[in-house]
Amino acid sequence: MGRFTDSEALSEIVHEALGAEARVVGVDRLRGGSKKGVYRVHTSGSRAASVIVYSWAEAENFWPAAIAIDPAHPFAPASGLVPFLAAQRRLDGLGVRVPGVLLTDDSRRGYPADVAVVEDVAGGTLEALLKTDPARASHALSELAAMLDVMHQQHSQHYGRVDVLERGDKASGDSCEQLVFERAIEDLAEAAERDPSIGSAAASLHDRLQELATRVAPRTQHGLIHGELGPDHVLVDAAGHPVLIDIEGLMFFDVEWEHVFLQLRFGDQYSALSRPGLDPARLDLYMLAMRLSLVAGPLRLLDGDFPHRTVMQEIAGHNAKEALALLVS
Repeated sequence: MGRFTDSEALSEIVHEALGAEARVVGVDRLRGGSKKGVYRVHTSGSRAASVIVYSWAEAENFWPAAIAIDPAHPFAPASGLVPFLAAQRRLDGLGVRVPGVLLTDDSRRGYPADVAVVEDVAGGTLEALLKTDPARASHALSELAAMLDVMHQQHSQHYGRVDVLERGDKASGDSCEQLVFERAIEDLAEAAERDPSIGSAAASLHDRLQELATRVAPRTQHGLIHGELGPDHVLVDAAGHPVLIDIEGLMFFDVEWEHVFLQLRFGDQYSALSRPGLDPARLDLYMLAMRLSLVAGPLRLLDGDFPHRTVMQEIAGHNAKEALALLVS
């Protein structure tokens, strides 16, 4: 099991963020983070009753090490202070609400990892609000749709994560659709080894992916997407406004990639986020690719010591069934 931090280790960084009078009175490690540690730090004697600390320590990353992957690849693991800050600046500049940054530190002098202290948005997740207060959640969904419109209408001829493009690098590959197809083939091969139902249909799934890929026409403009936006990655503040988190993967890419994930994660609520003008051919390819990714990825995560194992097994099993259903749709 990964070695997590404690209140003593966090005290110095919290003092620097909030002042020497701030005293750490409690620390909760929040559930859900698989690439970084996310801690709610309760304080006394400071202007904030609590803050959130992101810790990009190696021990907090449950994913197995990627083998020889280009860090500029749009699907390379998106984790770390640099992509976080690049995404935070871009979204904040667009007026898209993200938690305010109180302090960042990559010196590793007072804390043994890159770390950020950010605003604690106290209203909980949109996922929880959809269950407990649908009317309030509906208003947040409408605002989220407007935020996504702002993001998706930002265009670039180049695709890739914002931190990669900011430093003048070029993302890997020839096109978004080619990258998705190549990743889907890899995910299919991995899923086929790990899930017998996928293994028995691997040839048919491979043929289906090739068929769908041939239908996609070239494109030269790409929108700004979150890349992994479910209702658990949207907080709702005290005033009912949505706040985006887990933003490190922010990139310019086909907006259809965003929309297939939104459709999967928001389910019946997706109609509030759907928009006209999406390319049906891309949606078809990307949906099957996403399903295969959500089989291979969770099962790969279980190679390590990720603690919430049943959830990952359920995600993989559900998406295996949905991928197979796309063969007859």
